[in-house]
Order: sequence, then C-alpha cells, then structure tokens
Amino acid sequence: MTKKIPHRLYLTEDQMPTQWYNLRADMNEKPDPMLNPATGKPVVPEDLYPVFCEKLAHQELDDTTRYIDIPKEILEMYKNYRPSPLCRAYNLEKALETPAKIYYKFEGNNTSGSHKLNSAIAQAYYAKEQGLTGLTTETGAGQWGTALAESCCYFGIPLTVYMVKASYEQKPFRRSIMETFGATVIASPSNTTEAGRKILAMNPNTSGSLGCAISEAVEKAVTTEGYKYVLGSVLNQVLLHQSIIGLESEKAMEMLGEYPDVVIGCAGGGSNLGGLIAPFMRDKITGKANPRLIAVEPASCPSLTRGKYMYDYCDTGRITPMAKMYTLGCTFAPSPIHAGGLRYHGMAPILSKLYHEGYMEAVSVEQTKVFEAATFFAKYESILPAPESAHAIRTAIDEALKCKETGEEKTILFGLTGTGFFDMTAYSSFHEGTMVDQIPTDEELQKGFDNLPKIPGIQE
Repeated sequence: MTKKIPHRLYLTEDQMPTQWYNLRADMNEKPDPMLNPATGKPVVPEDLYPVFCEKLAHQELDDTTRYIDIPKEILEMYKNYRPSPLCRAYNLEKALETPAKIYYKFEGNNTSGSHKLNSAIAQAYYAKEQGLTGLTTETGAGQWGTALAESCCYFGIPLTVYMVKASYEQKPFRRSIMETFGATVIASPSNTTEAGRKILAMNPNTSGSLGCAISEAVEKAVTTEGYKYVLGSVLNQVLLHQSIIGLESEKAMEMLGEYPDVVIGCAGGGSNLGGLIAPFMRDKITGKANPRLIAVEPASCPSLTRGKYMYDYCDTGRITPMAKMYTLGCTFAPSPIHAGGLRYHGMAPILSKLYHEGYMEAVSVEQTKVFEAATFFAKYESILPAPESAHAIRTAIDEALKCKETGEEKTILFGLTGTGFFDMTAYSSFHEGTMVDQIPTDEELQKGFDNLPKIPGIQE
C-alpha cells in the first residue's frame, strides 16, 4: 500500500539543522574574489571590518569550511518559527490535471512574512556579540527590513532602514511594522546622506533602487560610531544562513522517500534561491544526483537572462567592493514593479558563477503572468503569496503543465518565500486590469553596461 504523503510535513525541533552549509566548499571553481575599489586587489577580512561585523566578514570570505555551527542563541530564536513546513500542493496538482508532484517550502510563517528572518537573526546576533551600538540596512519590498527590525528588537540594537522609495510609497504598512519593532525607516534616496543627495540631484523624481538604498545605508554605517551595515541578500554570508531552508527541505523529502527532479526559486539578489538549492546543488556538483535548478527573475530586471557576467559595484554610489556577478550595471534603475524585493541590478556571486558554468538555468517572467499564477495558486492552496514568491509559482506551474503534455511524473520543489498581505495594491492592480508589464529595451540596458567599471588587467 502506498504511503500517504501529508499535506504539510513539519520536522521536530530536534530534527532542525544545527549547522549552516557553505556551498562554496564543494564548488569546483570558487566565485571570483571581491575586489577592493581603492586598490583593485582581492578583498581580505580586514577590508570589510569598517562595514561588516568581524565574524560576518570572515564568513563572507570563507571558501573552504563546509559546515558552520549555528550559535545556540540563534537556534533558540529560530525555534520561534522553525522548522518551516514542506507542503504537498495536492489541490494545485488536481487543478492543473498534472501527473507531476508539486512541493513547496513555505517560509511565511513569521511576522516578517518571509525567509529573511533566517539571516537577520544571525546578523543581529553577531552585531550584539561584537558590542555594536547600532545597525543600518536597506530594504526593497520591506520583508528584509521587517525581519531585521524584529531581530534587532530581540537583541536590543537600534536600527536605521533605508527603504526603496517605490516600496516606501506602495507598502506603508510594512513601514509601520518596522517602526513597531523600533526601527527608523527612511525613504531612499534621501537627503540624509551624501549618496542620496547626489542621486536626487541627478534625478529628483527617481523611485529609487536597492543599489541606491545600499549606498545610503553603507554611508550611514561608516560615518556613525559603533554602527555596522548588514545586507539581506547577494552576499555569501546571507546564502550561508539561508541554507537552513534547503537543509530542512532535503531532510523532509528524505523522510517522504522523495527527491526533486526540478527545484525552482525566485531570484532578485539570490538569498532564498541560494538557500533552497544549496544541498541539491551540492548533489549536482558531486555527481550524486542531477536535478534541474531554475532561477526565476522579473522581466523588468533580468540580471541573469540579459545581464553581463562582469565585475560591478554592489551599490549605485560605488562605495562597496566590486563583485564578479551577472549585472545590469549599478546605475540601472529598474521600473517600480510590485515585486520590490527583486529589483536589484545584480545577482549573488555564488549563483552567478554556478549559472555561468551551466549548473543552473534562468528564466524571466512578466508581472502580469506572475500575478495570474499567484491568484491561481491562492485559490487552490489557500495561501496568498508575495509577488516575489509568485515568480517561482509561475515557473512551477509551467513545469507542471509540461508534465501534463508529456505524461512525466516529475517531482517539483519550489520556494514559497513569503506571504502577500502587504501587497494588496498590487493584487488590486492586477484584478482591475491596470497592471502593465515593463520590460527594458536593449538600448536602456546598454546604458547600464556602459557604466561598468574598468579594472586594469582584469576588466578593460
């Protein structure tokens, strides 16, 4: 008799991973080193100390340690909302009439409404351990800012958040939650920093970007005694912390006797995607298995599918180290789509390297098709997904429909990164028929490429 797979499988607290997995340790070729913008030479930990906590700086540059113990203080706070459930989408499968088995890892069961808390807790903990008096950060859709506000409140650390202006205006209740936890929230670009003032002088009506907000947050950190900067995506350390998503997924699927043929995640900077695919990418690299791994990005900000694999600044103000990644250029300003968390000009160096080497696929999708999938999913699975998460849903549905055509019984796993309760203006726009797809032209993208840095001997 076939074992009935539950709609939701929760690991116990004792089954929760106690170590993060560092995918870089198993990569055949490591990501290219970050470069110090002042010297053009590879960054060493001491170069990062003015900006990051010291332990986070070492995690950022560690290419060899496979597993890193999660401090018990972090594990205790994780237990407030972890382990998160692995869900079988029975109703979605039935509605699609597909032979595919669809699973999703749901990370929205916490006040931040997303996976972002996994790294926020870790970064706030290391800041507290180092004795810092405050932190700064940026946020797009507000999920990262909310998660960090919660974490800083828990550890008693003041926080200043630079929120991309488009999201600041679209999602006022996200701002209210951050303020509830004691954070100061500033619309970016702002007049509170030199970087913000320069950007406003060039374009007073700009809707902002994550690259711009990063510039402001970094400037605020390095000019304020006792403060450091923390980031919610892109960085190696963030993908490390998010590996708990994939490790839990791997363990839960093992318990069910399952293994995914396809793993899908939305991709902006790469935090949830990198975390979800980590153990499955390890299996692919080591030859243990050969799953398809798919990154899904917005057509309005297509860094993987239309970007260039080159060194670029991680921020618009060009004050951060340069990273080798797929990028649209740090000056590229994406249109103010509703998936604010995916409006970043680049992609995590780890994921960029793996994509460049052919270990991973990437697709871009228009936001109207994304919300069509989000609405369809909500009706059958009774969860209202965040616009970011709905990018993965769109591609999961597309893959399941391909199985319907071929008759293949593939196992599909995607990341449901968070809930969309603060995105109702977006859903209203979709239902009212006022939502439009904004896709940059080649000429518009070229403007960003023209501003990529020139690095003697490396990138002429």
